[in-house]
Amino acid sequence: MRPTTLLRLALAGTRTDTARVVLTALSALLATLAGLTALTVLAIEKPAGDAWAQSEQYRNALLREPGLRGGTAFALLMLMIPVLALAGQCARLGAPARDRRLAALRLAGATPGQVTRLVVLETGVAALLGTLVGLGVYLVGRDLLHRPDAQGRLALPTDVLPSTGALAGVVLGLPVVAALATVLMLRTVTTSPLGVSRKAARERGPGPWAGLLIGFGVASFAVIRPVVNSIDDDGGLTWLVPLLFAGGALAAMIGVVIGTGWLSYHCGRLLRRHARGPAALLAAGRLMADPWAGSRTFAALLAALIFGGGAAAQRAYFGTKDQLEREQNRVAGLDGGTNPFYLSTMDYVDGAIAVAILIATGGLIVALVEGIVARRRAYAALVATGVPRATLSRSVAWQALAPAAPAILLALTVGTLLGRGLAAAEVSAGGGSTMICEATAALCADPATSAQYNRIVHIPEVQRAVPVPLEHLAWLGAGALAAVLVTIGVGLLFLRVSTALDELRTT
Repeated sequence: MRPTTLLRLALAGTRTDTARVVLTALSALLATLAGLTALTVLAIEKPAGDAWAQSEQYRNALLREPGLRGGTAFALLMLMIPVLALAGQCARLGAPARDRRLAALRLAGATPGQVTRLVVLETGVAALLGTLVGLGVYLVGRDLLHRPDAQGRLALPTDVLPSTGALAGVVLGLPVVAALATVLMLRTVTTSPLGVSRKAARERGPGPWAGLLIGFGVASFAVIRPVVNSIDDDGGLTWLVPLLFAGGALAAMIGVVIGTGWLSYHCGRLLRRHARGPAALLAAGRLMADPWAGSRTFAALLAALIFGGGAAAQRAYFGTKDQLEREQNRVAGLDGGTNPFYLSTMDYVDGAIAVAILIATGGLIVALVEGIVARRRAYAALVATGVPRATLSRSVAWQALAPAAPAILLALTVGTLLGRGLAAAEVSAGGGSTMICEATAALCADPATSAQYNRIVHIPEVQRAVPVPLEHLAWLGAGALAAVLVTIGVGLLFLRVSTALDELRTT
């Protein structure tokens, strides 16, 4: 098959195929913007001078201080996780119709390898289109946002540009990753002239092995502070800190996502044992037949909630420390508290988490709609046998909410444990003395008169336990449940169309 023919077949299809290509390209565009922004932050050159020299051309301390840029770039890269998960959900859109099209190509004489290359090319071309548009948006936005203030300082690092190799790596690397992921997903798929078949799903439920991954991740974060405190002046163990951080976060995230499959299976068992209504029993059968559907569907949302729980724990630490120092300063007759930099930085982190949850909600909608459309013949057959559509609607709601609620609780708990592993369980303030001048600014500034107005104030040391941020976690959980409910509402709009009796004649 000639490359031009392969490309033409990859771009052919119905409106569903077009929607899949557009959504995949949009996901690649968002991932490109996140990756290029992170590379731009890393491209800022360290100013000349000592190790404490800052880039004064920026207004934001996250960009001025060299030690904070790595964390900022890491947070931007974390935004790619829900975006890539959205791309994975979009790739499954219209899968039954695509399977029939591939089977028709096999019937026309195409080989299994050609069919596989066709699907890989379709995903790769869509992702490449998205990355190229993302590169254009990045370059245009860089010029439009380059607005120095009166002091010549910039709000964003629009004065630097990543290297050509880094730009090419993002623009060309993401389509390659998308194509490799497609190959990985197709490893259990067999395309024949009679249709597309997959390996049978496992009959027994998932094991509780995800708990080991979660425990490893929490333990890794718990030992980060002792490792940092034990680092010698020569920095012998410095390499261990980022390894523990990255490995622990990845293990905990994978453990929560895999654990959702275990939760889905056992939620199905509980519903089958104790439920009496047909809607709950239908949902129980679906949850037990495909427990990994919850892991695939909620992966991006759970990842965002893990980081949200960790950020809530960090905010609780900084907030408690700021409040305690303000109280101590008021006792000593001083004004002010701690530097608001940390709390204001947490505002940026919370904004990024909100964006991640919003993107994850889009992935939830695509996944639920795809599942309803893929099973439309089964739903239509149930309606034809007398099952009310209201019962099917409640079944879809049960199927989404039953694993979602415990999975959200698990993700927030794990995220909070990770965040509390990084921060101390207690904060302390005071324990020293300071000199204050009880006079006007002019008298205090004059060396001849300031001495008679100066006095030394001793500030006692006070320790306070950092509370669990239950209110913040409750808001995160409520937002995630609201996202699931919105997803269910959108999915039910497609359910009525998908249960038309005409779907029984669909081939």
